[in-house]
Amino acid sequence: MLIFDEMQSRGHEAVTLIQHAPSGLHAVLAVHSTVLGPAIAGVRLFEQDETIALKGALALSESLTLKAALAGLNYGGGACVVMMPESGVDDPHAREALFRALGRQVRPLESRVVLTEDIGVGPSDIGFLAQETPGTLGMHTDTSAITAYGVYRGIKASARYALGSESMRGVRVAILGVGAVGRALAGHLHREGAKLTLADVRPERAQALAEELDGSAVVPCSEILDLPCDVLAPCGYGHSIKSADVPRLQCRLIAGGEHHPLTRNGEAAVKEAGIIYIPDYAINAAGLIAAATGADAPQAAEQVYTTVSRIVAAAETYMKAPHVVARRMAERRIDLIGSLGRA
Repeated sequence: MLIFDEMQSRGHEAVTLIQHAPSGLHAVLAVHSTVLGPAIAGVRLFEQDETIALKGALALSESLTLKAALAGLNYGGGACVVMMPESGVDDPHAREALFRALGRQVRPLESRVVLTEDIGVGPSDIGFLAQETPGTLGMHTDTSAITAYGVYRGIKASARYALGSESMRGVRVAILGVGAVGRALAGHLHREGAKLTLADVRPERAQALAEELDGSAVVPCSEILDLPCDVLAPCGYGHSIKSADVPRLQCRLIAGGEHHPLTRNGEAAVKEAGIIYIPDYAINAAGLIAAATGADAPQAAEQVYTTVSRIVAAAETYMKAPHVVARRMAERRIDLIGSLGRA
């Protein structure tokens, strides 16, 4: 990867590599935009190599810029991807040291970067960060649960456009990834009578959830993209749907909690295939809204419902793909508010 070419093509402002040998900290901090305000950076922790961590930080930070803009927040977008130390973080002191080391390294950037939780990171970890830097959000927010409820409401808003009704009763939904967000989303959909098929990189996790949610089916991750369904809800780690896989898809709507499930080429491919895609930064924003504003789950989810409804209404009016409309709405707010200059 030619890092400066990649940054320029996406419009990034900065990429910082962070390490602290005693704690095993190795992290990539990407700042995509600070036009609207400090870059709100989701912090992720899981096993990955350096190249994947860098690509993930670049994609996630761009998504956060669009998400904050579309949600009407005065934040830019960033991402901090932390590679799992070789010794792991099962020892609570090791976990504390890892996140406090990260907080101390990021502290000089507190006016430009605000850290919040993402995959593999919880409120207690944000608490460790907060001991070292004031630039944090979400310590007292159940982000995953709120995000999942917002995704559920966003699916209903988009289904009215894509499927003709927002009722989930009898709707076939395939959920790829049943971690914290996917699991909670499955519960909301099941209660409304959706027909669920679940897949996860840990098959036992999908099986256990299917046993809880009566009538749910389980398939391997390798097969779920071939499944005939109404809604495909990716809730994994990112880029779950490769461009080359798009011809396999038999869904009518893609809408889930995962950040950047599709590349730009993938977005073009699903548009060509006649599949409606509601982008991640529109539908999974409830957790960010709650962390940034103090809104509760119903309030944050209602904002997602309203935003997605606006997007699909405009898509119908102007005969444009919803993901194209969503990006333009976000970019327009950045342009308009950015034109005001700094206060």
